[in-house]
Amino acid sequence: MDAFLNRRGFLRHSAAFGGSIFVCRTALDRSANATPVRIEAPVVDEVTVREITDGSHDIFLRGEKRPGLTVTRTGTPEAAQGKTLESEWGLALHIESRKGQETRRYLLDFGFSPDVYANNLEILKIDVSQVDALIISHGHFDHVGGLMGFLEAQRPRMRDDLRLYTGGEDDFCRRFLADGNLTPFGPPFDRRRLRALNVEPVLSEAPIVIEGQAFTTGAVPRVSLEHVLPNTFVAYGVKDGLGCDANAYQSHHFTPEELTGKPVPDQHWHEHATCFRLGDRGLVVITSCGHAGIINTLRRAQEITGIDKIYALVGGFHLAPAPDDYLRQVMAELKTFDLEHVLPMHCSGENFLALAKQEIPEMLVLCGTGSSFTFTA
Repeated sequence: MDAFLNRRGFLRHSAAFGGSIFVCRTALDRSANATPVRIEAPVVDEVTVREITDGSHDIFLRGEKRPGLTVTRTGTPEAAQGKTLESEWGLALHIESRKGQETRRYLLDFGFSPDVYANNLEILKIDVSQVDALIISHGHFDHVGGLMGFLEAQRPRMRDDLRLYTGGEDDFCRRFLADGNLTPFGPPFDRRRLRALNVEPVLSEAPIVIEGQAFTTGAVPRVSLEHVLPNTFVAYGVKDGLGCDANAYQSHHFTPEELTGKPVPDQHWHEHATCFRLGDRGLVVITSCGHAGIINTLRRAQEITGIDKIYALVGGFHLAPAPDDYLRQVMAELKTFDLEHVLPMHCSGENFLALAKQEIPEMLVLCGTGSSFTFTA
């Protein structure tokens, strides 16, 4: 594994930022003195993150108010009709940002199954006709499984020029469970179906601004103690129109073995985070799953914006499988940031929650399906 990671050292340095909002083909600069990627992060006045789907729904969680943050919860609003929010392994978020009188709405990740996603959209009364953009953090099925069913049911109600923002070609790869049998982890994305539904995929390994208010980190360099903890295997190559094309990566560092399509440990080269610059408070960073490491992701957000202050860290941190010593090292690094709010979702792990209650109780905000978090400048 160490050799595999060293071979990927190009991700330690930044890509030159491409001007196009579509496929970014600028070669990665692997020199030690690479010029950092910089974008002008849009400033917003307010960001609301709603959990459409997460791993649990606790009706006893209560809302609260903290400086710059209002938390609300959804109980069982349609219990009389025999309907309630459903939870499953996966994550799906609705995000609304506001700058002055202008509002933008995004759907970030889509959970594991279209049925749960549709049920929760209805109960939470999310108007999909008002959505400005779709975003996927990475190609794991528990984040994209609900997408195609959702689009096939709701596409006629949505804006004509709908775009799906991704971190790059990696999201389309075939993935397998690390179960000894390499069981397929859901079918890979079919971009032919996306085109048939008039959804434009936007692939960018570099940071990119979305609808004038959000921005992505682009590919996250691996610069801290963190590494990708065991999760899935991935196969490169296109078969029967499905999969990812190794030639579409910015820098082609694939072994002959990988190019034969043999599954290898997944490094999530194109996983990205979605971010907002919240007035003078700093950055709100949404990691979704954080396979590349939450410390790496926070440093990437700082690097591309030139803003040191991270106001809030939100999403999945992928620390559930972390050994205790590794978890404590990550926590020690996390405490060096000037964070005010930490909102662990999905794959963050009960181990992280337990440690956070000891180490950063004043920052910790509990999450769950149906919760809503409004950050104000």
